[in-house]
Amino acid sequence: MIDLSGRSAIVTGGATGLGRAFAAALAAAGADVTLCDVREDALAVAESLAGPGRVQGLVADVSKRADLELLVDAAREGYGGVDLLVHNAGRWARTPVSDAYEKAVVDWDEIMGTNLRGLLLLSRMCVPLMIERGGGDIVNISTYYVLPAKSPGTNPPDTDLYNASKWALNGFTQAWAMALAEQNIRVNGVCMGPTDTEMLRGLWKGDPPADFAATWMQPEEIAQLMLDLIEDGRSGENIGAWIGEPVALSPSPARHRTITG
Repeated sequence: MIDLSGRSAIVTGGATGLGRAFAAALAAAGADVTLCDVREDALAVAESLAGPGRVQGLVADVSKRADLELLVDAAREGYGGVDLLVHNAGRWARTPVSDAYEKAVVDWDEIMGTNLRGLLLLSRMCVPLMIERGGGDIVNISTYYVLPAKSPGTNPPDTDLYNASKWALNGFTQAWAMALAEQNIRVNGVCMGPTDTEMLRGLWKGDPPADFAATWMQPEEIAQLMLDLIEDGRSGENIGAWIGEPVALSPSPARHRTITG
């Protein structure tokens, strides 16, 4: 198992689901983790995850610059800086193109504020700290929508803003991977299919079809994939995970297929 002792990690959206699994896996590997979430129980969740790495939690909205500054300050003051950054916080909503104009604008601000603006601002804050410490890893949590489809249902027509936000992550992932390679900073996306989280279960008000839910991947599987990715050391790729297939790193594709396959 990878040993991350002495490394400092930030995980956004870390109180539930995938974010909680990422924070737990990093702490179990020895990293000191600063997690944030809009949920009020972020601190209590953090306290429950410690060991052997330390974990601290903050209530923060990643779309707000002031909240992100407090988050980065906490990682720097508590654990010396930032080595690992997992952009997990995200918003999803049904946004059919037939929506009223004003609703579309509100949805845009909320979805893009979290899924893109927050990711941009936080990365800009953390990259200088990673350079100070000799390098690091940025992991952008995306979706299998951006990879070649292996099943129906990707990029559904009633979630255009969510879909667009995840496709936009490709631009950040590839550009940053190339721009930061000389600073020993690796940047990748993790792009999974249906995974058992509170957000996904919420689509069925907490009671999804049992036969479908039985096929879902577990957050812990995706968290292990993240650790394997960090240990592997590759950069500039979208790492896919699909239901019905082993959740594991595949060989690196040809350079022109690293992002969309």
